[in-house]
Amino acid sequence: MDKNMFCFQCEQTIGCSGCTGNSGVCGKTADTAKLQDELTGALIGLARAVDSTTAVSKKTSQVIIEGLFTTVTNVNFDNASIESMIQKVRAEKERLAPDCSKCQSPCGKTDEYDMQQLWNADEDTRSLKSLILFGIRGMAAYAYHAAVLGHEDDEVNLFFCEALFKIGYEENTETLLSTVLKVGEINLKCMALLDKANTETYGTPEPTEVTLTVEKGPFIVVTGHDLKDLQLLLEQTSGKGINIYTHGEMLPAHAYPFLKKFPHLKGNFGTAWQNQQKEFDHLPAPILYTTNCLMPPKNSYADRVFTTEMVAFPGTVHIDEKKDFTPVIEKALELGGYKEDQILTGINGGTKVTTGFGHAAILSHAGTVVEAVKSGAIRHFFLVAGCDGAKPGRNYYTEFVKQTPSDSIVLTLACGKFRFNDLDLGEIGGLPRLMDMGQCNDAYGAIQVAVALADAFGCSVNELPLSFVLSWYEQKAVCILLTLLHLGIKNIRLGPSLPAFLSPNILNFLVENYSITPITTPEEDIKALMNQ
Repeated sequence: MDKNMFCFQCEQTIGCSGCTGNSGVCGKTADTAKLQDELTGALIGLARAVDSTTAVSKKTSQVIIEGLFTTVTNVNFDNASIESMIQKVRAEKERLAPDCSKCQSPCGKTDEYDMQQLWNADEDTRSLKSLILFGIRGMAAYAYHAAVLGHEDDEVNLFFCEALFKIGYEENTETLLSTVLKVGEINLKCMALLDKANTETYGTPEPTEVTLTVEKGPFIVVTGHDLKDLQLLLEQTSGKGINIYTHGEMLPAHAYPFLKKFPHLKGNFGTAWQNQQKEFDHLPAPILYTTNCLMPPKNSYADRVFTTEMVAFPGTVHIDEKKDFTPVIEKALELGGYKEDQILTGINGGTKVTTGFGHAAILSHAGTVVEAVKSGAIRHFFLVAGCDGAKPGRNYYTEFVKQTPSDSIVLTLACGKFRFNDLDLGEIGGLPRLMDMGQCNDAYGAIQVAVALADAFGCSVNELPLSFVLSWYEQKAVCILLTLLHLGIKNIRLGPSLPAFLSPNILNFLVENYSITPITTPEEDIKALMNQ
């Protein structure tokens, strides 16, 4: 493939075929894309050096998870940081297989993989391997967050090695397809692990109303997904006269009892993550990026951008593993915040949002829900969830939610909810019609609710009056979709466009076996889903 770069891992890829020029739509340059390919190839070499069928060492797992997470869309734009990660992977391989580098008759067992072999493979092989690769990249993010809180799983860690090996060297279509579905199986375990880590550390989320107003005075905006980083920042800013506001996927943090106890965790700033360049423009406060969702910062606020964990951008201040947030705190005090309270709104004009309807909260009202369904008060459930993005057509999800019947419940999670989470849809039997279940990783909770309802009605999930209407953007959405397929869930509506990495044959397989359907119009899709 004679291109400056090749990347088609996210929904916004050029022409729904691939970014091939000097930079991708996300802002990643061609040289950065090539380094990420080199990193992936090095990870495959490391996986080949793991000589175990039972467990992978904690150190090796950490390196693999960090390396995969680094390549997720909108995480790392810094070549020096990626090069450092590559050297870290190579050093770990050398530690595991020290004799390979000195061998006079090399067998190639631990050689790094040339990703051009994948990008130039036949389209079905490329499609299946891409599903595996992008799926484990998304899963690595969840494994990373769980590990930060001290939770790991040997089966999950070992599967990363298995999947990496097959990306490089498996050619059998049936085996690859089986591995694709196994990504979904293992990701379910990984999401359960993270759910346990979050709730054991911070308590069970509870429904919480969150203001969108920003009070006068110094403040810090925290974006990304990592609750531990937020905790540490809250502790370090306590008593300093600095307020903390969440952004994007950090919104659900307000629902955790441990984090709610901090009085200076005030509210949520801004709307969808793809609006950050407009909403952060000349912001009188620093922004701390804890995970993906970093867009290349504009000059008007680049000096206020701080990164941590795997996130990096050239020229910004990076907070290392010591987690000393002093530079962020000093910048907040220097900038001073707004002179007066700012009454901000969501995309639809609402001044507050509600989050915290995790599976525990919803299932605590299971009896009410079941009776409401039996009586006809609730006729349908819609899970309208997934990643947001800047590509045109995503207003579909706003209009879909607005048009859902008054006797239906809308469950939502992930950052796509900012299209509609400030809407007031009313109530049914004392329950709000719109319930925010949390971050993208909280898809595990949605699955638990679906399974519990199926048990209550003595039917399968596919027989419930429940429809999945999903938006996708990056690799975490891929692994969640694969989990739904692993569970046999059918009739998923997917948009705003189908993934570029699905070949016609693989797409046909998904359509024929799982009835995956592209979104059309809100009116037509609601009509079709209500009549299923």
